[in-house]
Amino acid sequence: MHVHILGICGTFMGGIAALAKAAGHRVTGSDQQVYPPMSDQLRALGIELVEGYDPAQLNPVPDVVVIGNALSRGNPAVEAVLNQGIAYTSGPRWLAEHVLRDRWVLAIAGTHGKTTTSSMLAWILDYAALNPGFLIGGVPANFGVTARLGDEPFFVVEADEYDTAFFDKRSKFVHYLPRTLVLNNLEFDHADIFADLDAIKWQFHQLMRTVPSQGLVVSNGAESELDDMLDQGCWTPVQRFGGVECPQAQWQARPLCADCTEFEVLHKGQVITRVQGTMPGRHNMNNALAAMLAARHAGVELPTAAEAMAQFRGVKRRLELLGKPAGVTVYDDFAHHPTAITESLAALRARVGKQRILAVLEPRSNTMKQGVHKDQLADALDAADLVWAMQPEGIQWSLASALSPLGDRARVETEVDELVARVVAEARRGDHVLVMSNGGFGGLHGKLLSQLEQSASGRAG
Repeated sequence: MHVHILGICGTFMGGIAALAKAAGHRVTGSDQQVYPPMSDQLRALGIELVEGYDPAQLNPVPDVVVIGNALSRGNPAVEAVLNQGIAYTSGPRWLAEHVLRDRWVLAIAGTHGKTTTSSMLAWILDYAALNPGFLIGGVPANFGVTARLGDEPFFVVEADEYDTAFFDKRSKFVHYLPRTLVLNNLEFDHADIFADLDAIKWQFHQLMRTVPSQGLVVSNGAESELDDMLDQGCWTPVQRFGGVECPQAQWQARPLCADCTEFEVLHKGQVITRVQGTMPGRHNMNNALAAMLAARHAGVELPTAAEAMAQFRGVKRRLELLGKPAGVTVYDDFAHHPTAITESLAALRARVGKQRILAVLEPRSNTMKQGVHKDQLADALDAADLVWAMQPEGIQWSLASALSPLGDRARVETEVDELVARVVAEARRGDHVLVMSNGGFGGLHGKLLSQLEQSASGRAG
């Protein structure tokens, strides 16, 4: 089968391409911007890539065109598909029909923590010699790829609530039919497609309707919005997890150190196993517990899962250490929602104690650009000693006003180079710089590392 993918360079669609290639199909694709690293990964797999959406790419006619959710009516290639009557589908639908059918699907859903928890779960299953397939919206360091076909029956999928395609406005995750479902949390996000939190809950409830009665739902017991959604109807056994401060959770994690990398797993108050993890933060402790419980449903004993977690190497862009130029430690993080920003800063603060944290934020998501969370930004960033933020283009609200409660600790810039220069001028040995963005941030990461190194060389000279 010849599979042609429109919008192939996104993480999800690139993963679909890799899975299709591994399944033996001929795969081609196009995107508006074909650039590394995804373009390099795809070409290494032998996938032909085209820049742009000229309809000529559909000649000869593929057997099916998989259309990414970033594309809409008016796109030249989309219009050609419709006008010529070429068979087409969405990424989630193709995944469901060609990969997930007859597999034991373990899906990770929620506003935050999906990528990390999915990566942890895939690694636990792999450590237990089950060789799972997976499709994850990030790069787990233990695997170095976002997707693989793996062996039957297990397949781990990051279950995103974003819409499927221009012709299917249901959330992606309703296509996956999981047997094991993890629910991490439920907050308002994606304001570009959801009117309010109730609209998101409705989609989550459609997901609940697909989980079999002999399956398992692993749900965060501290999240009242999840309980409210489950109360709308649940036909599957539910196991709740949380910290020891969460009495409604049958499964609890009790931290044994300040940054929560070491913790005990308790079941109804009884210690079952001890975990020496690698990713700091209470949220990552809970992510690990959720992954361990999902793996337990697939037959992996908790002590084995604990052994796996000791060898988990993290996920790119999740408190990822980029380097220590001039004694300044620089991290990259995907946080772009106030809750995620708060948790990432709390995790880093627990690890570094009283050493200075310099937070650098790009409010890039559609929700953030609309100003939905602007009143929560200052509180989310309060744990940082100094804050720099990039004013997004074309927004109708003032980032400086939103950060004004932080006083002179917060600075707003409009140019990446100027922002980098100011951080470099302020940073000193022993500081920790946390860069938070769900995009490329105009190459800020590389510029910051380079100029910190140059600054140190200049001072040494």
